[in-house]
Amino acid sequence: MTGKFAMRLEFLGPPGAGKGTQAKALEEKFGAAQISTGDILRTNVAAGTPLGLKAKSYMDAGGLVPDDVIIGMMETELAGRNSFILDGFPRTVAQAEALDALLAKLGLPLDAVVLFDAERQALISRLTGRWTNPRTGRTYHAEYDPPRVAGIDDEDGGPLVQRKDDSLEVVLERLDTYDEKTAPLVEYYANSGLLVRVDALAAIEEVTAEILAAVEARSKAVRP
Repeated sequence: MTGKFAMRLEFLGPPGAGKGTQAKALEEKFGAAQISTGDILRTNVAAGTPLGLKAKSYMDAGGLVPDDVIIGMMETELAGRNSFILDGFPRTVAQAEALDALLAKLGLPLDAVVLFDAERQALISRLTGRWTNPRTGRTYHAEYDPPRVAGIDDEDGGPLVQRKDDSLEVVLERLDTYDEKTAPLVEYYANSGLLVRVDALAAIEEVTAEILAAVEARSKAVRP
């Protein structure tokens, strides 16, 4: 697949499946903007937009930001774009239905919903093995990409730490939450004919190629 083209994708899969890594790769290679609701939310709150202030009121009260507020932010972010990758949204069928309505309104139908398939135990190993340099953000993995000296960063010689999110207890909780709330989206998008599957445990370049091949097979990725 060569040349310039627009792609409109949604990435679906459990924590640790590599969605963010692939979104960044496709953004760099093809210019498809990676859109994360977490980033959009933080940007709106920091900028004090009307929707950001509304979201902050819920966050300050310890509540969840309502779907209609998130969708409103998504509308502003997507308007005028023709190429994007939704990373981590929607998380529920209700959000998917609201997103469908928004994309129809904007005339931006999805080309495909990419499901990152990965075996649970492999995800646990991938997530709990991560160690981070808190000073630079560089990450290692105890098994797949270890530092030369255990617990010490190769570059600055400082200590590595394991984030709370990467502890076994938190990882299991995150995977359970995905199974409960997000996995039903697989059936939702399979019924719509948009779902394509990739092997999330393959090498990064292989996963990228699989995504592009799946999108091309749907005959909607290349646009004049």
